Amino acid sequence: MTTVVAFHAHPDDEVLLTGGTLARAAAEGHRVVIVVATDGLMDAAPDGETPRLAELRAAAAVLGARRVVHLGYANSGHGAILHPDPPDRARFVRADTEEAAGRLAAVLREEGAGLLLSYDARGGYGHRDHVKVHQVGRRAAELAGVPRVLEATMPRDVVERLVRLVRLLRIPFRYDPDLVRTSYTARASITHTVDFRRFAARKRAALAAHRSQLGTGRLAPVMRVLVRLPAPVFGWLLGREWFVEARAATGSDAVAGLFRPTS
Repeated sequence: MTTVVAFHAHPDDEVLLTGGTLARAAAEGHRVVIVVATDGLMDAAPDGETPRLAELRAAAAVLGARRVVHLGYANSGHGAILHPDPPDRARFVRADTEEAAGRLAAVLREEGAGLLLSYDARGGYGHRDHVKVHQVGRRAAELAGVPRVLEATMPRDVVERLVRLVRLLRIPFRYDPDLVRTSYTARASITHTVDFRRFAARKRAALAAHRSQLGTGRLAPVMRVLVRLPAPVFGWLLGREWFVEARAATGSDAVAGLFRPTS
């Protein structure tokens, strides 16, 4: 058994990109820790725990995670405009990479992490905070000496098929066709696949825990449809998650049975 640390940009990303993997890892006896760079908010945080972090803790409990950590940054937003920092904290994209990596490395050392899950070089669809997660994650793994880093992504052909399905079902969804064709990762570059169909109901329930995101945001209409799907249908549509190995593994592979190399 090992400790799997999943590093994400915002609350709900942990479910969308790695929820099935984390549920399966926890069920198989691994310790699962979720770290988010931001609390998901664009403005100053209210007193006490923010609503989105509370939702994250609820989702993490569903997935079987043992610990949730927020690195202390604000959401940087997606789009052409990068707004000034809120008065109480920096936006993640403006954070010094070495400082942010140091914060994450401290968690990795404390946990004795055997595996870090991060993001691919494009940050999936290019959100500035997701790209920053890739940069900070790689550096933190170096600082903490984590033996394996797998970067969450999706094959582009899968993304294109899902977008076509969303359009066919007339679910409102704003997207850039050119961005879809160049985002995420070419299938030939995918190194590992996780089949989590047995845990589809758990991922669906964790997604439903992010109630604020079911009502607002670009993905809200899609998320509302997903959480209403029967678990077998959810698993049939979304029962796999994909990763790219950041570098050659060192030491023993405690999660070999979980992450199947992609042929």
